[in-house]
Amino acid sequence: MVAQETPEQAKTEADAATAVVAAEPDPQADAAIVVTGSRIQRPNTTSAAPITSVTAQDIKAQAAINVEDVLNRLPQVAPDSQQTYNDSDGRQRIKLRSLGFERTLVLIDGKRIGTQNGQDVGIIPPSLLERVDVLTGGASSVYGSDAVAGVVNFVLKKDFEGIQLDGNYNFYNHNNKDTVVSSLARGAGFSSKQGLSNDGGRADVTLTAGKKFFDGALRLNGFVNYKHTDAILLSDRSNSGCYLTQTSLNAPLSCGLTPSSSTSGLITPLSGANANAQYVNNPNGSRTFVPFGPGAGNASNYFSNYAYQRPSERVNAGGFASLDISPNAELYASGIWFRDKSYNNYPAIAGGNVQVNCNNPFLSASQSTAICGAAAGTAATAPIDLRYRLGEGNDQPDAYLNTGLRLTGGVRGKVGDAWTYDVGGVYARNHQDYSPSFVDPTRLQNAINVGGTRAAPTCAATADAACVPFDAFSAGNSDPALIDYLYNQGTSVTVGTLYDVQANVTGDLGKYGITSPFAEQGVAVALGAEYRKDTLKSRADSAYRARLGGTDSFLSQDVWEGNIEVQAPLVQHKPFVEQLQVNGGYRLSKYSSNPSTFNTWKVEGIYAPVRDLTFRASFNKAQRAPTVVEIRQATNVEFARGGSGTFNDFCAPTVTSNSNGGVTYGSPIASRDVCRATGLSDALYGSPTLLCPGDASTGATGCTVRSGGFTADPETAYTQTYGLIIKPRFVPGLFFSVDRYRIKINNSLGYNDYSYYTDGCQRSNGDAFFCQGIVRNPGTGTLYSSAASNPTTGFIRQGTTNFYTSIARGYDFQTQYTLNLDKLGKIDWNFNGSLTTFAGGQDSPVQPSRNCAGYYGNGCGQLIPKWSHGLRATYTTMSKVFSASANWRYVGSLTNADNSDDPAIGGTPERARTGYFRVAPQNYFDLALNFAVNKAFSLRLIANNLLDRSAPIVPDSYNVALARTNTIPQRYDSLGRNLSVGATVRF
Repeated sequence: MVAQETPEQAKTEADAATAVVAAEPDPQADAAIVVTGSRIQRPNTTSAAPITSVTAQDIKAQAAINVEDVLNRLPQVAPDSQQTYNDSDGRQRIKLRSLGFERTLVLIDGKRIGTQNGQDVGIIPPSLLERVDVLTGGASSVYGSDAVAGVVNFVLKKDFEGIQLDGNYNFYNHNNKDTVVSSLARGAGFSSKQGLSNDGGRADVTLTAGKKFFDGALRLNGFVNYKHTDAILLSDRSNSGCYLTQTSLNAPLSCGLTPSSSTSGLITPLSGANANAQYVNNPNGSRTFVPFGPGAGNASNYFSNYAYQRPSERVNAGGFASLDISPNAELYASGIWFRDKSYNNYPAIAGGNVQVNCNNPFLSASQSTAICGAAAGTAATAPIDLRYRLGEGNDQPDAYLNTGLRLTGGVRGKVGDAWTYDVGGVYARNHQDYSPSFVDPTRLQNAINVGGTRAAPTCAATADAACVPFDAFSAGNSDPALIDYLYNQGTSVTVGTLYDVQANVTGDLGKYGITSPFAEQGVAVALGAEYRKDTLKSRADSAYRARLGGTDSFLSQDVWEGNIEVQAPLVQHKPFVEQLQVNGGYRLSKYSSNPSTFNTWKVEGIYAPVRDLTFRASFNKAQRAPTVVEIRQATNVEFARGGSGTFNDFCAPTVTSNSNGGVTYGSPIASRDVCRATGLSDALYGSPTLLCPGDASTGATGCTVRSGGFTADPETAYTQTYGLIIKPRFVPGLFFSVDRYRIKINNSLGYNDYSYYTDGCQRSNGDAFFCQGIVRNPGTGTLYSSAASNPTTGFIRQGTTNFYTSIARGYDFQTQYTLNLDKLGKIDWNFNGSLTTFAGGQDSPVQPSRNCAGYYGNGCGQLIPKWSHGLRATYTTMSKVFSASANWRYVGSLTNADNSDDPAIGGTPERARTGYFRVAPQNYFDLALNFAVNKAFSLRLIANNLLDRSAPIVPDSYNVALARTNTIPQRYDSLGRNLSVGATVRF
């Protein structure tokens, strides 16, 4: 959405239409236009890089409750939806061009929102926004070296007088029609929602107050915002009645059944004649074992209570103050505080390896024999693996409590006619308490070791006094007292802080005669210095550490930066040259985590042969140092056995069981050439000695994985944008721009797990770039070692490191047109579209480039369609008493990478899928009606996804979008039609 013009703004020159104009410019600033992407403020300034603005009017028309709702509609922003992730921590982060939140700098009124890792734009109530500016392309030389992908600047309403109450309430109104998921869910014994749902209520109330004192010299504003979100469960939608999966390529769709989630209990003996056999308690209550399976009455929908929309409650409060201490000096300060609490539901499963006494009164004779063999009925014990879901209605929540504080302050003003200054700082603190629920293994063992009788069971004498006997050998146990006893809750605390001090000075050197002889405006400069300290502390209580491990840590990084920016108009208002201007910027950065000092720069040009036509170009170089978390992931050495839990050495023989109870060795998965590239001798190829053993202490099997112990160097990004702006005088009210962007990040920083190296080594047929991540023990060639010994060999590496390149290319289109209907009012059209031609990168110099634009799967996690757009038309009466706004959102198709016909992303003929490999283009239509009843009251009625379009089905959605919803919720309107009523009352 292009920035909308007020009648006064419409009078400005064509080039000013491309700037982001402050709603109420400071009269002391000479009516300066503030352009995000430059610290130089001057009239008639054109941005040399594309900027998209979302205005307050647009935000109200969307009935946005969260800031991410506002940004998800912009094609330039990689969509995120933390309210639809069951695994989310509730924090809302922004990723431009799908290049990661670490490469997107987020500002509030031109200053950092907080730390990169602790960033949470949920601190900002949408009702407080004047506009949101999105600058795509590098802005590192202006704002800091981490602005690689661009800048998002939230401009808040501050100069407010009076009292105002803004309220919104919205909910989902969706007709659940049967889908392919519905029949499969019912066939598995699960329910499937049918008919109309009115759910997922979300409330947002903001009270704003402001007052001016001493003839306006002192300005005070404050706000309090409250938000509440009701839960929607996966079982509340027909498209998510079960988790849809394909067990193999082109296999029939099926509901993913997890035996460990059975409410009948899954018992696996670990010794004796029935070792590793899986038994399920018969649901008929006969205390016999039966096979597990769909339709047998013992299956359970593991994800039934996962959140489709997370329940949450948030309170934001803040204030702004400014005081004119002289005609040319202003003191300013602001503070924003928030508290957000949300939950993730997980099945209440009592699970683990335990010893069961063979005379347990809950065991029938047949069950005791199956587990204990000849020792049945005796006091002997036998090991079993127990997995028992204690009722679908007793799922346990993981709680996230996020609190934060952001303070700013400083002094700004003018020195003479030529210079302005701003000296100030930011202090930001994000605090997160993560409290997961888990079964205490000691209590589980206590509860399963039962004596007495079935009618009067008792825990063993060695158990604690609070012990509750666990009847694990009949179906349907959902004893709340047992759940209370078994489940414990630990807490980890993460605190991120930012200390940021800046001094910025801008000057108009034209006042001193430094002006091109062919231009009216002089050369302008901006000088700045900045110091930042970024810290991250993490700690956890003993219960958390005992169950989930890890260590407490304190990470910090100091940054010193200095910058200069120059705007030099060369020719203005001459024949064939309405405007010719060059801009430049340079920033020097020193990070305490890196011994080197590095620089970023920009060179920009603007050429308008006539007032109607402007060409622009921008070239940027940025070097981003790793964040404190990336440094830890790169350098901190940790060992784990098993990786994902099952990986074995691909140069070891494959193993299958034979009918004699033994094993048969087959050929290795990898070729001899690939194994040789990992440092394995030909003599050991296929040797059983390479098989990675299990870890008796953890139960994990597979090879050893080492995280960390590597160096993460700064990455270097080069950004190019070329644009054309048209505002023809013969079509008043029309504005059009098109910009080509090209971003390439060399030595790109990123986190890669062990599969990145193992899969890459195999796919590349032995490329050393990947195979170096497989570090064998000398002599034996094995890939397993003891974590306690901290070895330097015998592992597969993972962690944050530098790889070859990341690439993003495409085109942005923006159009605005205002049709004046005289006494009938006016119609405003706003269009914002993006064509992505390349989204991906190159893993190594010898590997082909991976272009994921329009594809998903096989490592294509960007989920970027080749084309997407938004088109909004708004009719406003002349009196502005009524307005109606219709919006068309188009999301282009996405195709599984297996069907891309591009081997670089796995699109080979043998991998081609025959069904559910493409998501068709999606069209969404929104309608907003606004009634300005009088000066004190306005009412809004809004319908988003007016036609209630259902979400497209995507099997194995967790592998695609980290969601169990059978769709891509961050890309599509997955919950159906959203209805909203909003009102503003002014006192």
